[in-house]
Amino acid sequence: MRIADLLTALTDQTPPDTEWARRPLGPVVIDSREVRPGVCFVALRGEQRDGHEFLADALSRGALALVAERPTGVEGCWLVDVRHPPSSLAPPDPAQPLCLLVKDSLASLQKWAAYWRRQHRVRVVGVTGSVGKTTTKEMIHSVLSRRFRTLKSEGNYNNEIGLPLTLLQLIPRHQRVVVEMGMYGLGEIAQLAQIAQPVIGVVTNVGPTHLERLGTLARIAQAKRELVEALPPEGVAILNGDDEQVMAMADYTPARALCYGLRPECEVWADEIVSQGLEGVRFRLHHGGEVLHIRTPLLGRHSVHAALAAAAVGLVEGESWEEIVTGLQETSVHLRLVALPGPYGSILLDDTYNASPVSTIAALNLLEELPGRKIAVLGDMLELGDSEEEGHRKVGRRALEVVDLLITVGQRGRIIGQEALACGMDEAQVLMVEDNRAAIAHLRELIEGDDVILVKGSRGMAMEEIVNALAQRPAVAVGAAPCGRPG
Repeated sequence: MRIADLLTALTDQTPPDTEWARRPLGPVVIDSREVRPGVCFVALRGEQRDGHEFLADALSRGALALVAERPTGVEGCWLVDVRHPPSSLAPPDPAQPLCLLVKDSLASLQKWAAYWRRQHRVRVVGVTGSVGKTTTKEMIHSVLSRRFRTLKSEGNYNNEIGLPLTLLQLIPRHQRVVVEMGMYGLGEIAQLAQIAQPVIGVVTNVGPTHLERLGTLARIAQAKRELVEALPPEGVAILNGDDEQVMAMADYTPARALCYGLRPECEVWADEIVSQGLEGVRFRLHHGGEVLHIRTPLLGRHSVHAALAAAAVGLVEGESWEEIVTGLQETSVHLRLVALPGPYGSILLDDTYNASPVSTIAALNLLEELPGRKIAVLGDMLELGDSEEEGHRKVGRRALEVVDLLITVGQRGRIIGQEALACGMDEAQVLMVEDNRAAIAHLRELIEGDDVILVKGSRGMAMEEIVNALAQRPAVAVGAAPCGRPG
């Protein structure tokens, strides 16, 4: 990327072809601590801090260009006010850093990303769903990378900031891009799709995540559906055939629909699924007359859906079965659920990034498959709206069937414990505490050598505090850094 690309994207004018305009522009960052000589710093207004407070810091670290809404602390820069058509795009002093003054820094970041995406002949795969987006994205990247030079969004950079930052990393050698698309409300995925222009859209599922914000599952489905609605007629919507809300999206997309799942009616489907605990899962994959035996390092039976979605993308993109199977089996996918050594030789399952009834029950299913005494430390699940009480009760009923000891954290978590007791769990097997500190104190007294301890709750519960207090590093599996939106 060059300075000329930034100017063209945000001014809608082409600057004179000079040595200065051809200067390479380094990565785009929004944290001044990440600024290195030659990069572009975009000052965004956040809930906690305003990036405009750090413009001077970015300059002192060597920023070549700034994008900002006000010129605080940018002395010594060449100011170009793009809120009005600039009279000249030739700098009076080429040695000065460039500062573009814009009406809205975030909108400008998005406009720049959309422009930069259009400059590249790449095929974009968008991934959305209530749970499983990050794992599915990672698996798709693993499969596509066997043939194509593939860019992916890091962690779960899946929102109106993270997705543009991903696209601005495009370079000419890239052939495919895999981006995760999260949302809090209607219209947000449509906006992300307008920026990224995906030709393949993958929808993992529809669940009660963000039910408090959107009100009904139908509205959540409507929000997720925006991805497949944005696909071109020559595109492909890859849909979870085991989720009725997702399959209904086939009627709303101009693209061809392809379904995957655990039923023979799906075009790509699996059976004979066997979980091997922390060693991964194996299954038979079917497509047409093909039957393949797959082993993947993903954890738990529920992860098979991510593998099937990735296989479907590989098929659509013309990859061979050898490439697809290698991508599934040799993936270095970063797992949200991380296994760590705990006290006295126990194992901690850190699944603290977020929680919904669906993902918590999936984690309990994995716990059930592992040897040893099973302990579940489960906290509040937030943003469930009218499904809050029943969602926690469902988890309580499943915990009764799986765990030897249940510790709940928080007022909503208490519903989990109360339901487990009401359904017959012994009082000696249930502890209900108010905060992480109390949970840590109990666990230090209770943990034994063969225990497997699942720790899971919503982000707002900060249950990683429990893991950090008990874990003995290093990790058994590598976890993804929490960033972006959970939905």
